[in-house]
Amino acid sequence: MRILFLLLAASAASAGETMIHNAAGYTPTDNGLREFTALVIADDGRIVATGDDELLQRYPQAQRVDARGKTVLPGLTDAHAHMYGQGFLQVSLDLSGSTSVAEAVSRIAAYATNNPHSDWIQGRGWNQVLWPDQEFPQARDIDAVVSDRPVYLRRVDGHASWLNSAAMKIAGIDDDTADPVGGKIIRDAQGKATGVLIDKARNLVKAHLPPPTKNDYRQAFRKAFEQLVALGITGVHDAGVDITQAEVYMAMADDAELQLRIYAMLANAGANLDAIGEPIIAYGDDRLDIRSVKIYVDGALGSRGAAMLEPYSDDPENHGLAFLSTDQLAADVSKANRMGFQVGVHAIGDDGNRRVLDALEKVQQGKPSKMRNRVEHAQIIALEDISRFAELGVIAAMQPTHATSDMNMAKDRIGSERLRGGYAWRKLLDTGAVIASGSDFPVELPNPFYGLHAAVTRQDRNNLPSGGWYADEAMTRAEALRSFTLDAAFAAHQEDRLGSLEPGKWADFILIDRDYFKIPADQIDDIRVLETWVAGKRVYHVNNRHGSQQTGGDQ
Repeated sequence: MRILFLLLAASAASAGETMIHNAAGYTPTDNGLREFTALVIADDGRIVATGDDELLQRYPQAQRVDARGKTVLPGLTDAHAHMYGQGFLQVSLDLSGSTSVAEAVSRIAAYATNNPHSDWIQGRGWNQVLWPDQEFPQARDIDAVVSDRPVYLRRVDGHASWLNSAAMKIAGIDDDTADPVGGKIIRDAQGKATGVLIDKARNLVKAHLPPPTKNDYRQAFRKAFEQLVALGITGVHDAGVDITQAEVYMAMADDAELQLRIYAMLANAGANLDAIGEPIIAYGDDRLDIRSVKIYVDGALGSRGAAMLEPYSDDPENHGLAFLSTDQLAADVSKANRMGFQVGVHAIGDDGNRRVLDALEKVQQGKPSKMRNRVEHAQIIALEDISRFAELGVIAAMQPTHATSDMNMAKDRIGSERLRGGYAWRKLLDTGAVIASGSDFPVELPNPFYGLHAAVTRQDRNNLPSGGWYADEAMTRAEALRSFTLDAAFAAHQEDRLGSLEPGKWADFILIDRDYFKIPADQIDDIRVLETWVAGKRVYHVNNRHGSQQTGGDQ
């Protein structure tokens, strides 16, 4: 049998080695996609060799695990997500998928009844774009079912919040409260505050919310870990943590509780950055890196907070919300980079993206930087700015399912001409830019195969629209996989140890129930993870006899 991919780090086996064989394996590499049928793992959890059946003779003493012909891929990395938000969603009020304000209010009422001792009712997930009138809800809607205690509910994208009157009173928000810089209080035709706050206006309430404890964070992270490893996720870039969350991650790493790898991005270049002082790399047996800073330059498209060069097509007086000037952003980037931290800047609108690119061009003196600075989301880009990503070596950290979730409102917001630079994966890749893919969970569902499906088909999970939405921006299957693996690792300065199944790297991989490269594209989102391995240990598997799911190492 011809050897498809054979790279050996040692010529003799040791008793501690494990071999996965009879596999249909694929891995991206710097030289393209490689295939293999056998994978040898050292007892320290790193890959020794990848190749074909010759390895069965070369490593006769290795403990063998028969893959039974199933497909093996590198573990998938979500390159932009929110771990606490995902865990919190599982213990708070979840409004995801509500199809009307009436349904959302019904869920609020049920949650209030079932949680009578909660001082605050908090939750997330409402999206007025999915409702018949597509209008923002109002405080009075919640007041009809909960008026005795405050309610604070974040929109699905996290850039708007819906309050009841009790929460508004606690925050001191009334009809005369001024809009803060970078924020907006939604008002009705008579100028009365309605109960919805956009972007930095949410800070008026946040100061009054009960702060999570370290134990709250730890419990939320644990819940998220269990869910994510079952989906084949072995690494997450956590986009915006405070110093308390960073301390919890370090404590969990000390206690060997990090089931997957965390690349944490500190929230803003201020107190959190000053407190941590210097990057933390490969902490806790290489489970934790804290070497990036997350900065916001604008809001989101769905709540019309994304900063646009021209007004919104469906709100001609509104350009969105720009939080920082180019000079302010450049100062923050310069500070973080000097301290050894990469910067990832949230930018969704074409004005927001231009501000980031202008700031990075200034800081980087017009050339790529070894810091590998990033733009988080990069959703709507002016056509003339697309080539600047590759020219400046700026990574586009994008979320494929945002395109298929936003397609029902994006054209209304900005029109078809500006959408030529929207969710422009093909245009970016063709200029040589690196795309690191993620989901932005809990904004989107965390299943990475939903993202791979969207990247390849430009369709939602109902395989609509036929032929794909702006289908010429689709990725190939190999490009999409690479964006969730090797390029995600590159975006975190981790490509020397993660992102592909090559000798010397960690044995982070998954077994799935069908061949990603051979099934029809419309089935990619149906792929099911059978096993997840991190550092050569199985941390999740499906019990084939009973169909049950289990987490925890057993190899």
